[in-house]
Amino acid sequence: MTQTQRLSIAVLIIPLALILDQWSKHLILKQDSLNALGCLNGTEYCGQIIASPLFNISMVWNRGMSFGQFQSEGIMRWVLVFVSLAIGAGFCVWLFRATGRLLTVALSLVVAGAIGNVIDRIRFGAVVDFMDVSPSIPFFPWVFNVADSCITVGAVLLLLDQFIFSRE
Repeated sequence: MTQTQRLSIAVLIIPLALILDQWSKHLILKQDSLNALGCLNGTEYCGQIIASPLFNISMVWNRGMSFGQFQSEGIMRWVLVFVSLAIGAGFCVWLFRATGRLLTVALSLVVAGAIGNVIDRIRFGAVVDFMDVSPSIPFFPWVFNVADSCITVGAVLLLLDQFIFSRE
């Protein structure tokens, strides 16, 4: 696979994933019953929509990193932005050096997810999370978004590429 083909994959995946992430968050923020902007400061209730017995839409502002760890505000918000951008930049460098299709897809998804969550953190000081599968997976209490899904799928593909499909 040529570098042009690999970059074409990245140029396709990253904007599509970003658009899907930001569009889904836009829809959530517009939904009055979720009170997304009203609950941003933590003084009002964030809403929930019971979509099915398996899935809820639950508005949550994540001020931390993965799975809500390291919750922070103020200057630490900008530290998280910087750390996320630095990690994303590292993955971009790796992406430009990638040689395989699966690795390119994996890294593109991780980069898109990182950018999507950084956009939220810069705009709001927190990340918009809303996908809640806890009704169907009781041991999974976290609420997530499209960007988080991209990062997770990208990480799984990265592991598969590095430990199962890698020829080196």
